[in-house]
Amino acid sequence: MSTRTYSLRASVLQSLTATKRPDVPAWVVIRNTAAVVLPLAVGMLTGHQEAGLAIGAGALDTMFSDQPGPYRQRLQQLLLASLAAGLASLCGFLIGGNLPLILVATVAFGFFGGLLVVFGVDIARVGMTSMILLVITAATPTTLGDALIGAGLIFAGGLLLTLFSVAAWPLQRYGPERHALATVYRGLATVARENKKNDEDVPALTEAMTTLQQTLLGRHHARGRAMEAFAVLLELAERLRLELVAMAELHGAANIVAMFRADAARVLSALADALESGDSPEQATRALQTLQASERALLDNHTRSDSVAAHIHALSGQLAAAVRNANWAGTSGEQRAAAAETHLPSALRGSSALATLRANLTTHSVAFRHAMRCAVCLSIALLVSRIWQLPHGYWLPMTAAIVLRPDFAATFNFGLLRVVGTILGLVLTTALLHITPHDPWAHLALMAVLCMAFRYLATAHYGIAVATLTGTVVILLSFEGVNSGTAVMDRVLNTVLGSGMALLAYVVWPTWERVRARAALSDMLDAYAGYLHALARPEQRHAHRETRTGVRTARTNAQASLDRMQAEPATPLNLLELANALFLNSNRLARTAMTLEALLHDCDNLPEQVEVTHFVERAASQLRALAVALRNNQTPDPAPELRQLQRSLATLLAMADDRPRAEQLVRISDRLVDNINTLAYVVGRGPLEAAAAQSERRVHP
Repeated sequence: MSTRTYSLRASVLQSLTATKRPDVPAWVVIRNTAAVVLPLAVGMLTGHQEAGLAIGAGALDTMFSDQPGPYRQRLQQLLLASLAAGLASLCGFLIGGNLPLILVATVAFGFFGGLLVVFGVDIARVGMTSMILLVITAATPTTLGDALIGAGLIFAGGLLLTLFSVAAWPLQRYGPERHALATVYRGLATVARENKKNDEDVPALTEAMTTLQQTLLGRHHARGRAMEAFAVLLELAERLRLELVAMAELHGAANIVAMFRADAARVLSALADALESGDSPEQATRALQTLQASERALLDNHTRSDSVAAHIHALSGQLAAAVRNANWAGTSGEQRAAAAETHLPSALRGSSALATLRANLTTHSVAFRHAMRCAVCLSIALLVSRIWQLPHGYWLPMTAAIVLRPDFAATFNFGLLRVVGTILGLVLTTALLHITPHDPWAHLALMAVLCMAFRYLATAHYGIAVATLTGTVVILLSFEGVNSGTAVMDRVLNTVLGSGMALLAYVVWPTWERVRARAALSDMLDAYAGYLHALARPEQRHAHRETRTGVRTARTNAQASLDRMQAEPATPLNLLELANALFLNSNRLARTAMTLEALLHDCDNLPEQVEVTHFVERAASQLRALAVALRNNQTPDPAPELRQLQRSLATLLAMADDRPRAEQLVRISDRLVDNINTLAYVVGRGPLEAAAAQSERRVHP
């Protein structure tokens, strides 16, 4: 992670050039585009073009609520987005001509729509959809009857998109679950094949594990006997990851371990393919047989008894269980699994919606500040567009609603890319319309292509996606008689103004990440301490999984906080360096703890178990003290007794009967002390460097 100071030029270049691999499946692109284009095509054929336009517009505005996940969750999100679109449209149609009333509405929709960020990105899109459709429909106020018809058609567009999204539910009941499992097992195959030494090298696997837990165990998960096999496969994935991490730390027998990991990677890849397709894991079974033959050959028919053999036997058994359960991972599954009552870990559970909203009704809340910025910025943008009587002025508040985000980096990036994308869209649309035959059906086909490109590229490069969206909207408006050239120029003007207003709103009342980064990092250290406390109780394996999930969540939050802080101006360099060092060293601590957990799971009785438990408890307590010191920006108290305790433990373990286990425990305990002492040094360095920086500023004003 870089610790360079903020540079506007570097930020602009990064925003313009950074791309990601498109992750939207082809069938999602096709069904979303169909929901936009088909209503207009039917309307053109039947002479009800305006109705087709309204339905297509409703589908276009709710498109991004069609996200991966269980069908129940997808259905709820799309219905919520459709309802919000319909209600916002009805409000806009009815009171759009009354400036005081519509300003009150923008304040209300802006505040409550912005506050929805507390429930995550998917629900936040619902709030954004309602803001967008409120200001769009407010530009064409109408009577009650026409307002009901117009809002109903927009709502129908959302329902059509919902229907297309869940149409495969009866045919592929467990499709999302199988896909999430396949993603995780494919990631495990990569870990086995490449022998990663640092979890930072495989962040996608961490994200995939969290997504899998939400999909299989969340509030909207599917029901059925096959889900029991899925739950077993989830637990096995966690165990497999622990074993792979532990094997990466083994000393000796490097050739044996490398050969076995390669065989394991082939089994995991075949498992992922079987889960993705829903077929019987025949190829995985054959790969497993090869692995088991290698196991017997490499370990001399079980004559080897060191830690290498123990981990290989454990990994082999877990792979065999995964292949066995994958055979039931479909609609024909009838296995009653022991993990049938597994629930979502507490780290991923949310409180009630009302309790969450009440907790965020304070100026200290990032969501509350974002909601206030949305309310004020949306209202001012609408007022400016009305006072200046801007052509197609609704694009001004619409752009502000889209660009304004809870953090500076996202607001800056979205604003910049929206302006650049709109200008590119002007050039692109002009060129395409020039070479396209002047025929409504040719224009409809072009709009379909641009809409597909927009949906596919939106997560890869927002600027290019906006260019295709500009063309989509301009052609859509041309069916209402709006001149394409005029529409594009008006859009550019309003987009520049809207993006500037959104960025100004953030600068006027910011929520700088540098103020919150220490809390995120200390929460991460607290989560690691909780994980170690749980490992000090080997018999409570369920607590191990819960706290491991908590670590994963806290680590993801800390990573996101550091990324946002890096993209903010005026972040102190010493704070960036402190955060970077803490994050990197906490990764090493995570690997040590996961290796310890794998050892705990692989044997029922550890050598000198009471002394080992006491040592791990003391390490957890010291780590929690570091978290408190970091949160309060204090120098932590020294803890030399931890090293002394480890040396005493090593002396006891040297006399243990189970020498291979004892030697592994000595190595793990030594690494754990090194990890914690390094973190203590980094935490203690923070206040000193901050004081030095402040002193230097006083000397050189």
